[in-house]
Amino acid sequence: MRSLLILFLALITLCAQADENWYAKHYQTQTKGQLVSIQPEPRTEIYVGKSRQEDNINMLEQGYDLMGTSSFEAADVPPEQALAHGKEIKADKVLVYVTKSRKKTPIGQMEFIREARKSGKELTEKDFQDVPNYRYYASYWAKLPSPLLGLHVIKLVPKDVDIAPEEGVNVIAVIQGSPAAQAGLQKGDVLLALDGKAVNRPEELAVLVGELQGRSVPMEILRDGEKKTLQAQINQR
Repeated sequence: MRSLLILFLALITLCAQADENWYAKHYQTQTKGQLVSIQPEPRTEIYVGKSRQEDNINMLEQGYDLMGTSSFEAADVPPEQALAHGKEIKADKVLVYVTKSRKKTPIGQMEFIREARKSGKELTEKDFQDVPNYRYYASYWAKLPSPLLGLHVIKLVPKDVDIAPEEGVNVIAVIQGSPAAQAGLQKGDVLLALDGKAVNRPEELAVLVGELQGRSVPMEILRDGEKKTLQAQINQR
């Protein structure tokens, strides 16, 4: 009974904290600059995510970019909190993932006590043995303007420091309907050069695309071990 009393005393001390929005409290932005939607007042929508990696690629291909994420463990937290935070930061879409956690955290127990108090339920020590605990994750997305080229790339670096990185950058997503998509670029390609200039870092690609606005330029790629050249008409802003 002593442990039960301690938990109730802690609840009284942290009652204000228990009423906080868990998704807002644990939110971390993805980039240094504040990413915003093309809509001044977007109509925020919430979805149940399936596979985080596949969902992320799908969102990138649809022309969205990641604003930030929330990740925490707790007892029952309503999805309305994720939606409310999405509206607050003006996200277009929110993807929520919830899985059962094997461990019980103090925060999760506090949330369990709070819900019991709201319903008028009296708790026993046995109740705390059955406290449900979940792992929550939410990603927040903003719809971006039409891209200049329309691809997302990463640079793969070998774990062995003695092995030199391969040339080019790996294409992880191609935005639907973009100049890159119209040129025939595909996820899984390796972009080697743009307009004859080597591309070995994402930052180099961003600078080149900005300089080549409005031009039709060749893209040298590697696909399934074979070099190809595609022609892309870069947009202009």
